[in-house]
Amino acid sequence: ALRALPSATYSCGIPAYPPYVARVVGGEDANPHSWPWQISLQYDNSGVWAHTCGGTLIATNWVLTAAHCISSSRTYRVLLGKQNLEVEEPGSVAAAVEKIIVHERWNSFLIANDIALIKLAEPVEVSEMIQPACLPASGAILPQDFPCYITGWGRLWTDGPISDDLQQALLPVVDHATCSRWDWWGFRVRKTMVCAGGDGVVSGCNGDSGGPLNCYGADAWEVHGIVSFGSGLSCNTLKKPTVFTRVSAYIDWINEVGVGPLKQSIRCLTRFLHTYVK
Repeated sequence: ALRALPSATYSCGIPAYPPYVARVVGGEDANPHSWPWQISLQYDNSGVWAHTCGGTLIATNWVLTAAHCISSSRTYRVLLGKQNLEVEEPGSVAAAVEKIIVHERWNSFLIANDIALIKLAEPVEVSEMIQPACLPASGAILPQDFPCYITGWGRLWTDGPISDDLQQALLPVVDHATCSRWDWWGFRVRKTMVCAGGDGVVSGCNGDSGGPLNCYGADAWEVHGIVSFGSGLSCNTLKKPTVFTRVSAYIDWINEVGVGPLKQSIRCLTRFLHTYVK
């Protein structure tokens, strides 16, 4: 069952600590807890928990991530409220996983329908460090160059180390007409995907998979993408933008298999309270 958010203070997509969103080129350390829906998906590696992917908290007991992050042979946990993965941080939570729902038409060969939902064993308490992101409207398409931010603990450069501190980078949206050109991603990019970046400087990298493409709209941050794939040559290849699963193409699926219409009513109510009851 879903738990209503405890007060008007915490609405989806409105961080207690606003992110730095200067239009810088190149990744940078995020302002701590400014992306409070960002989670670290970790697996049990011989008794040691290891980061494998990012993800997005979208309700108090549901996390959105990529299907390619999930292996049926692994045991997972979700870390919430984190900035640095290597240190103990007050307010952070390690949540057990009740079940994982991988999209029934996930195709690893075509990298199609690369989306999964993780249900937490217990709803998490919403706090300054842990808040859900908003979902976009079903079918929403962002225009060329719309400013979005990728966040994650992925590799700092191709074949480099993963980051201890949460990173963010500005990745402008590349529209489908451009991204599907033969010298960009061509036929590999589908209309259920969204591309962002491709300037040859900034991109997602290994370890960012499953994490959000954060885009600001309707007075709140919405998760418009799930990091899906990038260039095998190097993370930041010109005309090979990071490709995301387009969340707005899967709103019905998210509601049907997991989060349900109650989530949307909570979202609307809390946004109403946040906006009008100050």
